[in-house]
Amino acid sequence: MPYTISEADQKKLQAAFTYSAPKPDQTPRYEHIRTNAKAMAEHWCMECPAGRELSLALTNLEQAVMWAYAAIARNE
Repeated sequence: MPYTISEADQKKLQAAFTYSAPKPDQTPRYEHIRTNAKAMAEHWCMECPAGRELSLALTNLEQAVMWAYAAIARNE
């Protein structure tokens, strides 16, 4: 049975799967997010022992940065 995609879902898919070149005012914000995330990652690496948990924390920080970028790219 085929299903239909609502207009709202079509808009979400369009935003999620379309490249959006950064606008001039967005680039410094992306850099700020990345710089702060890198500082946090370095802090964690100095405070936490190496292991699965630290690896997962760093992976999730990377994901948080990507979602922050997506929030800017998709909603502005």
